[in-house]
Amino acid sequence: MAAHYQIAGSSSAAISASVETGIRTGALAPGDALPAVRALAAELAVSPATVARAYQELRQRGLVVTAGRHGTRVRPRPPVATRRAALMPPPLPGARNLSSGQPDSRLLPPLGPHLAALAEIGPPGGYAATPVLPDLAAAARDRLAADGVPAEEITVTGGALDGIERLLAAHLRPGDAVAVEDPGWANLLDLVAALGLRAIGVPVDDEGPTEPGVRAALASGARALVVTSRAQNPTGAAVSAGRAAALRTLLAGRADLLLIEDDHAAELARVPLHPLAGATPAWAFVRSVSKPYGPDLRLAVLAGDEATVARVAGRARVGAGWVSTVLQRLVVALWRDPATADLVHRAGESYERRRDGLVDALAARGLAAHGRTGINVWVPVPDETLAVTALRDAGWSVAPGALNRIAAAPGVRITVSSLDDADLAPLAEAVARAVRPAPAGFTA
Repeated sequence: MAAHYQIAGSSSAAISASVETGIRTGALAPGDALPAVRALAAELAVSPATVARAYQELRQRGLVVTAGRHGTRVRPRPPVATRRAALMPPPLPGARNLSSGQPDSRLLPPLGPHLAALAEIGPPGGYAATPVLPDLAAAARDRLAADGVPAEEITVTGGALDGIERLLAAHLRPGDAVAVEDPGWANLLDLVAALGLRAIGVPVDDEGPTEPGVRAALASGARALVVTSRAQNPTGAAVSAGRAAALRTLLAGRADLLLIEDDHAAELARVPLHPLAGATPAWAFVRSVSKPYGPDLRLAVLAGDEATVARVAGRARVGAGWVSTVLQRLVVALWRDPATADLVHRAGESYERRRDGLVDALAARGLAAHGRTGINVWVPVPDETLAVTALRDAGWSVAPGALNRIAAAPGVRITVSSLDDADLAPLAEAVARAVRPAPAGFTA
């Protein structure tokens, strides 16, 4: 633990508040270890049970994580605004930032003409009478039906993670278990912890969550399963036809399980969608517009069974109310614009070329990497800290896999969206030099 911060308190509530203050002010940084229960109890002159209750509350709120023999540590990204950044060291001046997970801004469609056209319609309306505009609902149903997703029931949320949060909150209670991909989306892992839920890691290969992994999660009591359809973050996995068939058989009729699919890449993925939608009585399929059209467009379409969609829409009604109808109209305009469709198609081709080029360049240097779809490449490494530091010193900033992992082997995530073709060979060479200190016989 950082020696300059002194945890205080004579009750479990006061101790947990003191730790939270340390996290919020930056005195306790992401990854910092907290004192052992008995050591802190002796220091504060309280019972070990009091400290244990404080730590339990902090875990339930997602502020800390118990890391086995490594003790209790501050989560990489605790759900409280802090003055210090998580785990990621800042890029050196002049270094290329390949850690963001952002799409290529050069390939996002221009919004100006569409916003100008919307302005001619007139001022925004008042409080929305219906949360989903009929034009958006009709267009979304057509697009989902074309991919084999039943979309009779549909609503709109403020992005994919907002939709997933509403789904989990509507179906689960603190302490329930959620099966998530491992390695998986760091934001989702943080959300599960912040909701007081328990994450069960499901191994992932290039075809998606493995059948034995899902089976084991179900046997461990998972109440929900979150699957990334395509462009899985961080590995680039995409659910294949064979994997989808196997998982549908495994999940068939599981009335005790909420199935959530996240198709955030949508048109950018460039591989067919093989949905699981409808395999369980309670299910939802979430597709955001962030990756193809821009991260600032906070909108996702959510389809599902009638009860599940009603819960999400009803919860939104008593909270945020609705997703801006101005934003909904903008998305419809983008969907209808042939020039935007062409730009999104070319963006998908560009990501595919850069991603495949980097995987091939790494393979030529004896390094296995994963990146079947999407904008990220996952490179297994023996030591994340050494690899991230060596690449940073070489002028490349990549993301440590610790943000994405539960029990999966170490790795680093490289986002290809800011790379040009000429960057691929130098980057692959730098990665190879960063990983070369690996023990003899290491295999990715």
